[in-house]
Amino acid sequence: MDFNSINFPLRPAWTEIDLGRLRRNLQLIRRDLPAKVKLMAIAKDEAYGHGALDVARIALEEGASSVGVSTLEEAMALRDAGITAPVLLLGERQESELPWCVAHDLTVCVNEPNTVRALARVAAAAGKRVPVHVKIHSGMSRYGVRWTEALALIESICSEKSLMLEGAMTHFAQSDELDKTFANLQISRFDEVMAGLAEKGIRIKCQHLCNSGGFLDLPHAHRDMVRTGILMFGIFPSSVCRRIPGIEPVMSVKAKIAAIQKLDPGEVVGYGMRFKATSPRRIAVLPIGYGDGFPRVRNEGGALIHGKRAPLVGGIAMDALMVDVTEIPEAQMWDEAVIMGRQGEQEITVHDMAKLKGSVSYEVLTSWRLRLRRKCVNGSDATKSAQAREPMPV
Repeated sequence: MDFNSINFPLRPAWTEIDLGRLRRNLQLIRRDLPAKVKLMAIAKDEAYGHGALDVARIALEEGASSVGVSTLEEAMALRDAGITAPVLLLGERQESELPWCVAHDLTVCVNEPNTVRALARVAAAAGKRVPVHVKIHSGMSRYGVRWTEALALIESICSEKSLMLEGAMTHFAQSDELDKTFANLQISRFDEVMAGLAEKGIRIKCQHLCNSGGFLDLPHAHRDMVRTGILMFGIFPSSVCRRIPGIEPVMSVKAKIAAIQKLDPGEVVGYGMRFKATSPRRIAVLPIGYGDGFPRVRNEGGALIHGKRAPLVGGIAMDALMVDVTEIPEAQMWDEAVIMGRQGEQEITVHDMAKLKGSVSYEVLTSWRLRLRRKCVNGSDATKSAQAREPMPV
């Protein structure tokens, strides 16, 4: 059965992805970035929950030179859908993955000697010279070769005829806070490696250090390319990093009122009876719950209905949450409610959701489950043309 058919009814709870805003954000990012600096669009984890294929296509149309993902499955999904642009696989690869990477022209991060040798063998057997990037661990202690050991690994890559050293990268542990001390230390460690390579006559075509926070606040680290993830989706990585006027959130989460209950004083709402009415109340049930990724809270948060805030009451269920619409008498069955996003003059931001979840905006975006189907809007060519004509803020 084709659940994506236009004839199959959409569940009355969904994530809404504004592809027009995504395109606009990318235009603003590209305009803010020096012309010589390339842009890699990070589309891992379904592009932070926004839909990797749509995001990759639009990013490439708007000037991104490549796409970054984390898993072989993510990369193959893009290739199977016809994405032919360079795709960089971040992190580490198992040896069993390498033949797939070579066969489908995926660019691999190689960060340790065994991977270098194994990839070189696979590439030679296929009669190819494959591009690779090396990640330099400059202080975050995650993936990558330690900066003090990087020269030897890079020399080994250069000695393999079937490999082509295309890029070198690092990743900031804290680029979006006011204190840039550690970020600048990481830059200096990376530059130590680059200086050592220069002494040996080794030149790397593409240096890339910056994530979204680095792109915004560390222009001296832009180098040849920056990697933008969350910023494309209209979310700034911290409250103190630089702003680009016009950037707007791409994702909203919405639901329709599926039931309305009337409460008399003393009656309760939900599991655990966490809310008891002290006066006559009118309660709207929204068919979305913690099974969809909403935080499992009690009597916290709410939804926007008819441009007004309706407070959440009781505890969240797997498939339902309840909001008090006593002060919104116009609320009726199947009216649209906004769980995250804007309605009228009111907005529930991803940061508001992060506070409920006790987490960060990145987790909120990626936690909405796929059973909460995506509805893409403003994705037509006409929208693209109209936006291209619209003047951007200076």
